[in-house]
Amino acid sequence: MAIDVRGLTTMLSVFDMPTSIKFYCDGLGFEIISTDSKTAPEFDWVMLRANTSELMLNTAYEENQRPQTSDRARVAAHRDTVIYFGCPNVEGAYTHLQSMGINMKEPKIAWYGMKQLYVTDPDGYLLCFQWRTETQTNDS
Repeated sequence: MAIDVRGLTTMLSVFDMPTSIKFYCDGLGFEIISTDSKTAPEFDWVMLRANTSELMLNTAYEENQRPQTSDRARVAAHRDTVIYFGCPNVEGAYTHLQSMGINMKEPKIAWYGMKQLYVTDPDGYLLCFQWRTETQTNDS
């Protein structure tokens, strides 16, 4: 018998929660749906949602153990993590993210037919907004 899976949620460890909340909520349009009940945006854990996609963020360090700067090796290791988002309007996402001051390269069409926009979050995780080119729409 197969397991009845009804969803999937990714959890990312973040260095600075307020910076991550600003990036994911203000920049990408996620909303906060649950927290560890600390005062915003000083959460240690938060659940975010954008449409039907959910994402959890958890601080990488306890508040009293957090170093002054993030560990470069730890951030570099995040480059092998990619989160792919279905995004019918990749060009619109690009325009929106540019207007938010988020640095990225222009969208490209991959050899297998997906229009893709790659963005790096504040902790070095790679995010890809993508959609099949033959079904690309101008919907927001």
